[in-house]
Amino acid sequence: MIALDGITKRYRSGRLELTVLHGIRLDIAAGEFVAIMGASGSGKSTLLNLIGCLDRFDEGSYRLADQDVTGLDDDHLATLRGSRIGFIFQGFNLIPRISAWRNVALPMLYAGAPPAARRQRALDLLDRVGLADRAEHLPGELSGGQQQRVAIARALVNDPDVLVADEPTGSLDSATGREIMSLFGELHKAGRTIVMVTHEHEIAASASRIVQLRDGHVVDAGQPERRAETKAESRADDA
Repeated sequence: MIALDGITKRYRSGRLELTVLHGIRLDIAAGEFVAIMGASGSGKSTLLNLIGCLDRFDEGSYRLADQDVTGLDDDHLATLRGSRIGFIFQGFNLIPRISAWRNVALPMLYAGAPPAARRQRALDLLDRVGLADRAEHLPGELSGGQQQRVAIARALVNDPDVLVADEPTGSLDSATGREIMSLFGELHKAGRTIVMVTHEHEIAASASRIVQLRDGHVVDAGQPERRAETKAESRADDA
């Protein structure tokens, strides 16, 4: 599903240049649930942004499923993000003035789906994450855990190949965080490919594989999950 080969990322400020990622090589199979860990400044969020096509790398190559991402222009990257990648953020990133179901349906609006299809898809996914009775609520009327469930439903709405999660439990208490990770576990069992950044070992333990970064290098890629492709082939239509 994901093949990174020799990925290097640099940031420049005036005459200063900082290399954040050094020749990263990492393969993630379809259906794997991978947690990326590392100390602050290790490059884990930068790596996740590159996997999610939110940023560009300076050297190397990247294939997402059957598509070579290397060298795509901004328009093609935006199309790729909208159709093949679902994003889940620590801060939820919900629009406060519209209801839960409208937040979930928003990516379908950008994709040009008809109104009836958007609403039905959003309601089905809110039911899937246990929030059918909160569809008309505004984000401010929901708890943190409920808001994150809405965000997960939104990430699934266009049936992406990969879910990219950046500290998805970072704003939640421990009990609510465990509930969210239980939901991630269900998605993983259904065959979803998930790549998650976290600094919490308890959260990372929910993944099938842990990748450790240190100073922009992969120091431990973990053991790839067996039968991951088989699981992906039999993925339930959860989204």
